[in-house]
Amino acid sequence: MDDETNFFQRERDRLAREITAGFEELLSSSNALNRKLEEVLGMTREYETIASLWNSFYQLMRESGKEDSLSGGAGLPGTGGHVVAGMRQSADKDNA
Repeated sequence: MDDETNFFQRERDRLAREITAGFEELLSSSNALNRKLEEVLGMTREYETIASLWNSFYQLMRESGKEDSLSGGAGLPGTGGHVVAGMRQSADKDNA
């Protein structure tokens, strides 16, 4: 009977070690998953910042386009439609 009790105690201890190892592995995997989720959320925030920046640029360009159509076609610098103030006055004199 003593051998039988020792067997069950050893078996209980072995199973307890297995369960403990399983929980440690589960905890490690959960931590890894949490780190990955935090990385994904961080990247999402970065994309939101970039999207907001591009939206601001788009709105600025759209407003600039409305002003250009109201001001008679003066364009943005670098687009070929921009007229320097002094040059515009002389161009207007030449056309008159």
